[in-house]
Amino acid sequence: MKGLLVLTALCVAVFGKKTFEGNQVLQITAKDEAQISLLKELSEQEHLELDFWREPIHESLPVDVHVPFHSLQDVRAFLGNNQIQYDVMIMDVQVLLDDEEREMVKYRSSPKSTDDFVYTAYHNLSEINSFINMLVAENRKLVSKIVIGRSYKKRPLNVLKFSTGANRPGIWIDTGIHSREWVTQASGTWFAKKIVKDYKRDPVLTDILNNYDIFLEIVTNPDGFAFTHSKNRMWRKTRKPNPGSKCVGVDPNRNWDAGFGGAGSSGNPCSETYRGPRANSESEVKAIVDFVKSHGKLKAYVSIHSYSQMLLYPYGYTHTPAKDDAELIKPVEALLTGPTTRASSTPTPLS
Repeated sequence: MKGLLVLTALCVAVFGKKTFEGNQVLQITAKDEAQISLLKELSEQEHLELDFWREPIHESLPVDVHVPFHSLQDVRAFLGNNQIQYDVMIMDVQVLLDDEEREMVKYRSSPKSTDDFVYTAYHNLSEINSFINMLVAENRKLVSKIVIGRSYKKRPLNVLKFSTGANRPGIWIDTGIHSREWVTQASGTWFAKKIVKDYKRDPVLTDILNNYDIFLEIVTNPDGFAFTHSKNRMWRKTRKPNPGSKCVGVDPNRNWDAGFGGAGSSGNPCSETYRGPRANSESEVKAIVDFVKSHGKLKAYVSIHSYSQMLLYPYGYTHTPAKDDAELIKPVEALLTGPTTRASSTPTPLS
């Protein structure tokens, strides 16, 4: 294995794409609050370079952590010494990524229309941008493309606007703010096609579009997304350099001017949850903030993430309920208990 890892490091140097041979994902089960606290301490050991896919929040929820090969022995020892149960969920991360890449290559094509687009496969940035342009060209009476700004690397921040009239209040949806969460960008393309396909067919969607505009940003973090395809599949942040640090990027979802700098974010530029030097410092975030403020009539804001299987509503940075908490909880409860809900277990409220 040691020789394989040396070869891997050489390949990274030559070909430039980071690999994850020998890395594992452990699913950890904490039995009580004391073990949750221990796992939080473990997450702060930056030298281990752990990547928590599911954070230690509550003993009723598993904790999933991506562990680099060089940290496996230390992490297993920590868990064993503290009698914390775990299972190996992914034996070798790179094997999974290789399978994913082969699947993408198999379905790679140049569709002539959005009907030919493969919605069950992952696509890169240029393919998604082509999809956006095709969707607009096919549905000019319903869909338009607006550019709300530019990323750090000057890529356009494209937003699809679905509209049936002027001066409507709006609904905002974004996907892919964390660049490695590829299923969200894939969901965004599916949402877009679903909207144009079901308008005037589905009464609920038709009623929404007859009264509201829908704004959909499919690739909210284009620099990071491009980087996940070219250099590092696990890249999560933006690609803006951090002065005084060798580490690049900010977690755009910790960059908002809402509880900025609080729990759940880091001041370390090398952390996956680095919040940035100040609120709204990232152009990708600032563009959304400016758009929301200038629009002035957004009635709903939905941000789609992947993996944790949680439905979150304000506020995430405090236990103090929002002033309209009673109004917010009603559709949440209806969604979780409704006939279209699919869940592997009973929903568990966290707070």
